[in-house]
Amino acid sequence: MLNNQGSRRGLGLILLISFVGAAAGIVAGFAAGAQPFYLGVALFAVTVLIYFFAKFEQAVLGLLILRSSIDSFIALQLPSTFAIGIDALTLLYVTVMLLTRRTVQTDRFWWFFAGWVLLQGLWVIFLPLGVLGLNASFLSDSLREWVRLFTWLMVYLLVMQLKDRLAPDQVISTLFLSLIMPITVALMQMFLPSLLPAELSPGLGDSAGALVTSEGTRIRGTLGHPNGFATFLFLFIGLTWWKLGQSKQRLPWLLLLGLLAFLYVSTKALFSLMMLAVFVLALIAPRLSIPKLIGGVIFLVVVISLFASTEFGQQRLSSIANTPLLNPDIDISRAILLSKGDNNSFNWRLSQWYLLIQAWRQYPIFGYGLGSSIQAAGNGFLPHNDYIRALVEEGIVGIVAFITFLVTQGMRLVWLIHNAPRGSKQRDLCLVLLAIFIAIPVGMITENIWSHTMLFLYWYTVSAVAGWDWNVPPSNPVSVGSPAQLRS
Repeated sequence: MLNNQGSRRGLGLILLISFVGAAAGIVAGFAAGAQPFYLGVALFAVTVLIYFFAKFEQAVLGLLILRSSIDSFIALQLPSTFAIGIDALTLLYVTVMLLTRRTVQTDRFWWFFAGWVLLQGLWVIFLPLGVLGLNASFLSDSLREWVRLFTWLMVYLLVMQLKDRLAPDQVISTLFLSLIMPITVALMQMFLPSLLPAELSPGLGDSAGALVTSEGTRIRGTLGHPNGFATFLFLFIGLTWWKLGQSKQRLPWLLLLGLLAFLYVSTKALFSLMMLAVFVLALIAPRLSIPKLIGGVIFLVVVISLFASTEFGQQRLSSIANTPLLNPDIDISRAILLSKGDNNSFNWRLSQWYLLIQAWRQYPIFGYGLGSSIQAAGNGFLPHNDYIRALVEEGIVGIVAFITFLVTQGMRLVWLIHNAPRGSKQRDLCLVLLAIFIAIPVGMITENIWSHTMLFLYWYTVSAVAGWDWNVPPSNPVSVGSPAQLRS
């Protein structure tokens, strides 16, 4: 017999389901009278909603796996629809949990994350008030950028609800399924490009004026840009490295690591080599040993050699010699002048940064508005430097908030490493995540890392799991292969 608390929970859930059912019936009636297509969409949405609550664990992991396969279908609005759907499902699920007086899992970093996202919303409010460098006509761009950040927050919160239901290493292992479609399409882009639809065709060059030759076709998998595919692979290279150290059967993970490294090089993203070098250095430095040093150096040498083995890679590496980095006869002013015709991507970046800093000086405190760096530049290109992007879009206040947000994440990982048992899976994972994290701000110096949605969506998924208590087994474990039950 149900007690009073159970009765209230059951009554609340019944009332919510009744309300949703009545609303769905009304919407379906109007949709059927207006156009059958909308009725189909409504029925599909209701089916997804029922499945989401009936098999919560499978649904969450399935959505995370699916996301890596739809990024290229921008014309169909699939990425935007997915983001809005995730946000709505998360808020609805949390609402049900609160109405039925069940625990909503959070941690201290999530509250800090929520506060930071809320702070970013101020720039959306400032835009129509005339406080920023742009006016209300750019509100849709600013709102779209804020929703993108809010979705990362919702993904973190949604994954937190799997705590005490699934083992943490089980969640991370399941995420490797999100590699299947991107890797399959990437291999087809290399060897069978004619069989792919236009949305999945290989990318050519980049927006920074890089040379495009017969060797210059760049793979991007199912993602929108080769650089975004590179950072997506970079994250999973780190996770594969972690699995390699944990698994007794090392050969499958070695083969996967080799495949990911091959595809990583095939994106032909020069900044990715710098990130990989920083990752390897940060990974082996805390526990330096001869085997780890040899393994890290061999892996890095193989990747750089593969990159330099193509004509395109040789051109990108040799172009550095004609920049202020390696040529003392070229100062920044001359590099900016040369960028107009030398097809050197680094010199082009110097020119772009100079242009944006000049624009920022006109609105130094709050900048031009969230997601407005392209409009501020006036040439249709992103800054290719996330620190300058934060400075231009949100001014001095925004860049301080941005750096604070990054530093806090690094401090959290250090805290998790300090508190995890030595030699545990959690501690080893956090060490790998810290190495990845150290490489990300370095990559932000010359690339638009902050716009790589796939990287951060999966980063915050793994980051949420890393903060669980790995020493305590799930109190109510649920198999991903069996129907999930709502907790009572």
